[in-house]
Amino acid sequence: MEPLLEVKNITKRFGGLIAVDNMDMKIFPGEVVGLLGDNGAGKSTLIKVISGVYRANKGKIFFAGKETRIDNPMHALKIGIETIYQDLALAENLNVYSNIFLGREKLKRFLGLIKILDHDYMLSESRKVLDQLEIEVPSLKKQIRTLSGGQRQAVAISRSIYWDAKLLIMDEPTAALGVVEQKNVLNLIKTLSSQDIPVLIISHQLHDVFSVATRLLIMRRGKKIAERMTKETTTDEIVGLIVGSIPGDYDHVNTDASKGSDVNRRHFASKSGKNHRSKQNQG
Repeated sequence: MEPLLEVKNITKRFGGLIAVDNMDMKIFPGEVVGLLGDNGAGKSTLIKVISGVYRANKGKIFFAGKETRIDNPMHALKIGIETIYQDLALAENLNVYSNIFLGREKLKRFLGLIKILDHDYMLSESRKVLDQLEIEVPSLKKQIRTLSGGQRQAVAISRSIYWDAKLLIMDEPTAALGVVEQKNVLNLIKTLSSQDIPVLIISHQLHDVFSVATRLLIMRRGKKIAERMTKETTTDEIVGLIVGSIPGDYDHVNTDASKGSDVNRRHFASKSGKNHRSKQNQG
């Protein structure tokens, strides 16, 4: 099977700092991939290169089998790469269907002279995409500010799918959500995968990533240091790879564990454990 997205030797520098260093990655149709690493590992920079926010200093991007140069976010959207950041980019004062069509509003002619918003069309189309993804919201006419965090996340995903997203990148999709809403978002990711839409997830919530991802990519200090099939690894191994107490798989990575790696490992594992225990307590 041909990958939908392939990045080869992507490098991004900010002055003397190498944020992403010779990164290779493939994502296949219908696949859910977890992109993991501690703060500063280069995850966010990588997805911003893929989504057109940054331009790589070196390397190539292939999408749907063709080499492409993604110059800006609009170009990424045009070819089908949609990125949902933590802030979701929703207008809280607008209703659900207005947010799904935000910036791409449907117009119709009034009295054959002037163009006005076609609210009926946008409402009908929004209902179709929500039904397709099995998403329930109280009313499509409610303002976004009245919705819960999970419902807002669902609206942002619906907007991406309606506008023909071929690849969905999600940055911390379950952060700051309650137990039930986290489960709903994860189920939605599974629905997207079943419809052959691949999802790339960045998250520190290892429990959530393990529940939906089929493959894991681990970054440290700007480099991909390991790749694992989810069913063939454990959270302990992933934490070790993230903080450096377990050597990476590739020759270009310094395999010496850092002096403070044991302390870092306990800190990262504790952080993940607290998140998981918090969910259980909330349930």
